Amino acid sequence: MKKNFVYLAVAAMMLTGCSEKPMVASPDGNIVVDFASDAEGHPTYSVSVGGNQLIAPSRLGVVTRGGILPSGGNPEVSHSSFNEIWHQPWGENKTVENRYNEMAVKLAGDDADVTLRFRVFDDGIAFRYEWNVSSADSVVVTDELTEFNFAVDGRSWSIPASFETYELNYQTLPVSQVMNANTPFTFVTDNGIYGSVHEAALYDYPEMVLRRDSVGTPLKADLAPLPDGVKAYLPSAFTTPWRTIQIGSKAVDLINSAMILNLNEPSKIADTSWIKPQKYAGIWWGMHLGTQTWTMGPRHGATTENAIRYIDFAVDNNLQGVLFEGWNEGWENWGGNQHFDYLKAYDDFDIDSIAAYAASRGIELWMHNETGGNIPEYEAALDSAFAYYQSLGVHTVKTGYAGGFKDGYLHHSQYGVRHYQKVVETAARYRIMLDVHEPIKETGIRRTWPNMMTREGARGMEWNAWSEGNDAAYLTTLPFVRLLSGPMDYTPGIFDIDYSTAKADKGRIEWNGPNAHCCIKTTLARQIANWVIIYSPLQMAADLMENYQDNEAFGFFRDFNADCDRSEALQGEIGEYIVVMRAAGNRFYLGAGTGLEGRTLTQPLSFLDKGVTYNAVIYADKPGSDNPEDIAIIRRQVTSSDTLTIEMNPSGGQAVTFIPAD
Repeated sequence: MKKNFVYLAVAAMMLTGCSEKPMVASPDGNIVVDFASDAEGHPTYSVSVGGNQLIAPSRLGVVTRGGILPSGGNPEVSHSSFNEIWHQPWGENKTVENRYNEMAVKLAGDDADVTLRFRVFDDGIAFRYEWNVSSADSVVVTDELTEFNFAVDGRSWSIPASFETYELNYQTLPVSQVMNANTPFTFVTDNGIYGSVHEAALYDYPEMVLRRDSVGTPLKADLAPLPDGVKAYLPSAFTTPWRTIQIGSKAVDLINSAMILNLNEPSKIADTSWIKPQKYAGIWWGMHLGTQTWTMGPRHGATTENAIRYIDFAVDNNLQGVLFEGWNEGWENWGGNQHFDYLKAYDDFDIDSIAAYAASRGIELWMHNETGGNIPEYEAALDSAFAYYQSLGVHTVKTGYAGGFKDGYLHHSQYGVRHYQKVVETAARYRIMLDVHEPIKETGIRRTWPNMMTREGARGMEWNAWSEGNDAAYLTTLPFVRLLSGPMDYTPGIFDIDYSTAKADKGRIEWNGPNAHCCIKTTLARQIANWVIIYSPLQMAADLMENYQDNEAFGFFRDFNADCDRSEALQGEIGEYIVVMRAAGNRFYLGAGTGLEGRTLTQPLSFLDKGVTYNAVIYADKPGSDNPEDIAIIRRQVTSSDTLTIEMNPSGGQAVTFIPAD
C-alpha cells in the first residue's frame, strides 16, 4: 500500500516559456489578477481595480505533512471565458448571469500536479487549488498559506474569528488593525473600493477564517482544526473551496452580486417542484421570552391545543407553514447527555392528528431537530427520522446545534462540514427542505442543493429576548456582511416592542421573567421592513400570535410573498442605512432601515413596471414620535415615474407593498 501522506516541497517557479506575466482581467476589464512568484519562488497573486492595486502580491499554497503544495516550475497557463444565464427554483433573483474570464496555472512537480484556477468576474475574483498527487493515496493538510495582503488601508466590518459560533457582535476597525476575523470580511478602502473576502463551495474542508501574526503582516487563511491538530484528511485528488473577494464601487454592489452562487455547481436535485419558499409561524418566541417551555409541563409550548390554534392562525393570515419546537422527547436531558428522540412526541403533542389537521387545512407542518451537538446520535437517526417526517407529509425541518460537539470536534471543522453536508443530502433524498441553526457558514451550496433553504449563522432575534439585544446599527451592518453569504433565518417581525410589563389594553401576555429588562431596539416599522431587508425564502412571523391579531400593521406580512423573483439593494451604507426592493409576480415590496440616527431618503420608483399604476401601502414611523410602536399606515397610488420620500425615526424604518391597481 502507498504511504498515506506526501512530502511536497516548494521549488522556485521559473516563468520561462511565458512571453509576459500571467494575468487575467474581468470581462469589463476593470479588475485584473496577476500571477507571479516572489524572490523565494513562492507562488503569489495580486489584484488591481480600475488600475489601482487592491491586493499586493500575496502568497499562495497549502501545507501538507512534510511540505508545501504546489511544487514545481514552468507553469502552463491557459485562458478561457464563460457566459451563461441560469435559473434557480428560488432565490433573491431567479434568473442569474454567470460571466467570467478564467486563468488556469498548472504547476507540475515530481509528486503532484497542481492547478491554481482563477476566475475574474465584473464583481470580484476567486481562486482555488486543484491537486492530483501521484505518490500517495491521501493528503494530510496542516495549514493553508493563502494571504490577503491589502495594498491600501481602509475600514472593515466583521465578526471575530471563531470555529464554534457566528453569533458575535461586529467589530468595525481599520483593515490594518484587524488581527482576526471570520468571513464574510467586508471592507471599503481609503480610495473607495468596496469588497468582501469570503469562500464559496465549501465541501469536505474546514472553514477559513483570517488572522495575522502582527500589525503590518498580511491577513492569512486559518483553517478550523480537528482534535488531533490536523486541518483536513483528503484524497490524493481534491479541489478546495474557492477563496473569494467580491468587489464593487458602492456598498450595495456587494449585496447585488451573485458571484458566490456562480462559483457553485448546478443543482444535483433533478425535480425541485417540492422545494417551495413559504411564510411560517410558531411558538419559538414565547420560549425565548420564558412564557413557554420546550419541556412538557404547565407552560409547554408544543401542545396539540397550541398546534391547532397556530394552524388556524396560518390559514387566516395567508401563511403556509407552522413550526413547533419542543415537540419531541429529550428536552428534559438538556445540559446532560443531550439525548433526543427524533421520532417520539411528548404525550401532549398528538403528532398524527396534528399532521392530519394541517394537511386538511393546506398548511405545511415543520419538524424541529435539536441535536445539542450529539452528532453521532443524530446521524444514526437521520434516515429513520426523515422517513417518518415524509410519511407525515412534512417537507421542512429546522435543525439546531446548540452546545459543543462531542469528542472535541469543532462546529466549523472538516468533521462539522461533512456532517452538515450529510444532513443536506439525506434531506434531499426524502424531499425535505432545511432551516439550519448554529450552522456552518453559507458558501452558495444552495445552488447545488436547493433544499438548503436558509440558515442562522449570526446573532438573531432571540438575542433581544435575554441579552442587550441587536440595535439598529447591527441591523444595518448585517446585510453588508453576513447576508453576503446567503439567506438568514433571523426570525423577524416582533410587534410587541416593549414586553417588559403587562399591557392588557394591547392584549399582551403578562409575565415577569428574568428578562424583563430586555426590549426590541427598533421601531415597529423597522420590524416590518426587516421581512424585506433580511432575505430568507422561509420567512417567519416570529412574535406571539396574540400580538398580530387585530393589528392592522400585520397586513404587510399577509400581503408579502416570500417567493420573490427579483431583488435589488437600491441604496445604503454599511452600518448607516439600507433600502431593498423585491419583486414577486406582479407585486413589489420595499424595505428601508436606518441606524441609530433618524434619516430621510428619496427613492425613485423606477424599479416598478412601466405603464402600471400601483396601490402603495406604506408602513412608516410616525414622525417625531418617541413611542417605537407608533406607526403611520398611508395609502396612495404611484407609478414608476414617482419618487418615494422615506422618513425614518432613529432606529426606524419603512416598508411598502406595491400591488397593481387593477
